[in-house]
Amino acid sequence: MMASKIAGKEVTAYDLEIIGKDGRRIAVEVNTRVVESDGKPVAIQGIARNITDRRFLEDQLRQSQKMEAVGLLAGGIAHDFNNLLTAISGYSELTLMKMRDDDPLRENIQEVKNAGSRAAALTNQLLAFSRKQVLKPRVHNLNSVITEIEKMLRRIIRESVELKTVLAPDLGNIKADPGQIEQVIMNLAVNARDAMLSGGSLTIETKNVDLDESYVSQHLDAKPGRFVRLTVSDTGHGMDEDTVESAFVPFFTTKKVGQGTGLGLSTVHGIIKQSGGDIVVYSEVGHGTTFKIYFPCVDENIQRRQWIDSGAKGNVGTETILLVEDEEIVRNLVRTVLKDFGYTVFEAKNGKDALSLCRNYSGPIDLILTDLIMPIMSGTELKREIVKEFPYIKILFMSGYTDEAISESGLLNSDSHFIEKPFTPDSLARKVRQVLNGDTI
Repeated sequence: MMASKIAGKEVTAYDLEIIGKDGRRIAVEVNTRVVESDGKPVAIQGIARNITDRRFLEDQLRQSQKMEAVGLLAGGIAHDFNNLLTAISGYSELTLMKMRDDDPLRENIQEVKNAGSRAAALTNQLLAFSRKQVLKPRVHNLNSVITEIEKMLRRIIRESVELKTVLAPDLGNIKADPGQIEQVIMNLAVNARDAMLSGGSLTIETKNVDLDESYVSQHLDAKPGRFVRLTVSDTGHGMDEDTVESAFVPFFTTKKVGQGTGLGLSTVHGIIKQSGGDIVVYSEVGHGTTFKIYFPCVDENIQRRQWIDSGAKGNVGTETILLVEDEEIVRNLVRTVLKDFGYTVFEAKNGKDALSLCRNYSGPIDLILTDLIMPIMSGTELKREIVKEFPYIKILFMSGYTDEAISESGLLNSDSHFIEKPFTPDSLARKVRQVLNGDTI
């Protein structure tokens, strides 16, 4: 550095990494100037500034931007895939319903349907990562979720792995989708099991915590306040620093080919973030891994599940349904399904055509089944017009994902009905019947 200065270099700022007394690596920014005597350089004067925290936040920002970009791509791909999978799964099931049990081609169609189901599960993971899946949040206690799946967890992990649960008796309530929280815990448990091939212990702990400004200053997306913390720790082989940094990146995996998709932790990350929480991972090679997940604490009473038995009522009907869908392959399938269940069906390719049909049709329209994302006029825009002109018509939305902007606008509130693609003919008919019957769903 002194040689460069004496040689006339103008650069005066340097980023260096030094080792502290405690062995920690410290990032510093050094500014220097030449000290002269009688016109000759005799020394270098410098100031070193600790920029470790700033460097940490910059790395967090870059990681957040990278995850956001990949999430947008994943969400778009998943939406298109779900339209195709709706047709694949739907037509497969319709064909199976009409085939004889001894038909030699029945097994082939069943395999197509099974492949469609596996593809749909993979697509849902992409939606979870990109934070565009449909969540059904309700107020509940995290302890109850852990208690309900504890037996299942014990079956998943090996006998050589000890499962411990340490649940705070006074735990606060959270508002999140219980099914998705179960998926988070299951994914983390499976990863922990795979990291402890020779045995070990898996500990799941809950606790009430207060996040202060000190914590928030080190985590870009965090906010101060009362939180419920879920901690999942294992005594496995752990991860090195590079692996930890890539842990939540989709398709990144340390497992052998065919043993993992690389979407497990990215799915966990997406679910937590979409639920308004935060997740941090601590790991060291040879010393295990700990995930700490923070959910905002809510002062609301627990919401119990409402179970609906529509089997007795049946899923057939005679009402008139207006189907609004821009994807022809999906529109053809849904029309076939609805007609098979007895409904009269009209079709439109977008919201504008649907609105025109409603205005010009003299008979009653009982339900509009509409896609959310369409050209010319979206499902949400169509709903606004229908509510003003035809408030008696019920509306059921369908989509492969829910756009963040739509979610934030309050589309999926208690008065909105929704079915997620891909769906089966039976699940579609059941949902349509429930909406027409006015059931609480």
